[in-house]
Amino acid sequence: MTISYSPPTPIEYFANLVQTDTHFPLFEAAVAIAQDAYPLMDVESVLESVDAWLAQLRGRLAADAPPMQKLRVLNQFFFTELHFGANLNDYYDPDNSFIHKLIHTRRGIPVSLALLWMELAQGLGLEASGVGFPGHFLVKIELPAGMAVLDPLTGHSLSRDELQQKLAPYQHVKEGVADDAVPLGLYLQAATPREIIARMLRNLREIYKSERAWLRLLGVQDRLLVLLPHSWEDYRERGLAHAELGHTELALADLEQYMCNAGATHDRERVALRASDLRTNR
Repeated sequence: MTISYSPPTPIEYFANLVQTDTHFPLFEAAVAIAQDAYPLMDVESVLESVDAWLAQLRGRLAADAPPMQKLRVLNQFFFTELHFGANLNDYYDPDNSFIHKLIHTRRGIPVSLALLWMELAQGLGLEASGVGFPGHFLVKIELPAGMAVLDPLTGHSLSRDELQQKLAPYQHVKEGVADDAVPLGLYLQAATPREIIARMLRNLREIYKSERAWLRLLGVQDRLLVLLPHSWEDYRERGLAHAELGHTELALADLEQYMCNAGATHDRERVALRASDLRTNR
């Protein structure tokens, strides 16, 4: 008897990667995000490219090299030799979020650069993690002398004053009290793999919304809801994308899911009106 095998769809492959927090392959999941925009992209070949770089780095280091030497060699390789950095000419290009394009162009945004840098750092045995800092994703690394916080655009270590300056535009005054009383350390907690992938997807969501690229946005929302099945705001966003594409029944299902579960939100009336219009015009 012949048994046929159908390879998983991109969303099924992604769902399998992110189904548990116990074994969450962060870098592979980040690479897989690009499969909606680039269906022929081969995830395995991207992983092999990074493994080849890691082999080069290991060849430059003694087996017992101290963490600071590993960090210096990694940053020299990543930022000086390979010339990775920010895509300042087109910061909001969706390709900046796709790891396979980042590897080709050497240009990206903080979170994508951080993910690639961390994959190499962890492969060298460094204790590196991502930090979901407001407005600018960072990385931190545990060293014998203490923790260092690095800018993934440059590899530079950030002082406490520099971190406070980056944080200041995102702090607000509530009832006459500035929230700068919140300890800086709370903003430097390590982000979980699930949180990092969500941040990447939400970056793409905002880009696609601004471009009115509804089909691309729909793909992002599908992934966000696989990743975070109880993120009610993402049902709203997917429902609104379905509405723009004329998928009335799917739009209503998502908007009603949002209204039933999100509680008393500031936009509940607006969403209810949109749902009412869809029912009237279907």
